[in-house]
Amino acid sequence: MLHKTYMMGMLFLLVPALPALAVNPAGYGSAGGEFNIKISRVPAKERRAAKALKVPFETTPEILAEGKEIFLGRGGCISCHGAEGKGDGAGAKNLPIQPRNFTNPKFNKYRTPGEMMWVLKNGSMGQTGRVPGTGMLPVVQPNGFISETDGWKVLLYERSLGEKK
Repeated sequence: MLHKTYMMGMLFLLVPALPALAVNPAGYGSAGGEFNIKISRVPAKERRAAKALKVPFETTPEILAEGKEIFLGRGGCISCHGAEGKGDGAGAKNLPIQPRNFTNPKFNKYRTPGEMMWVLKNGSMGQTGRVPGTGMLPVVQPNGFISETDGWKVLLYERSLGEKK
């Protein structure tokens, strides 16, 4: 319910505060705060199907090069994830949670390519109730602007950043 208050000829609307999380998750709202990589961003009812998704082609140096080109260019990934995929892009400072650091080798252990594709298609806007909205928007069609094939290339490139060389 909205309340109207008039003060010196000006109209002020008082709106109720939005419900807050009982406790902000570790890293939420703090610089450098990458959210817990062990918690999936995929809702529980969709997680099994997401995890079952498989990359539709082999990972080759050519595919990784194409993924990097999309990551750094028209995919827009560089804006938040940074040129090296560390989650330190220019847009990262405006987000409540640091974007994913793909150079963390533990990330590939906990998240499958299918879960990553789900996030590329749906974004990460707090759908699970366990992870607050991160600002990650859908980038893969139909809601995004790159094809699913290009999305697979990008996520293969992202995963390669966390592999031990």
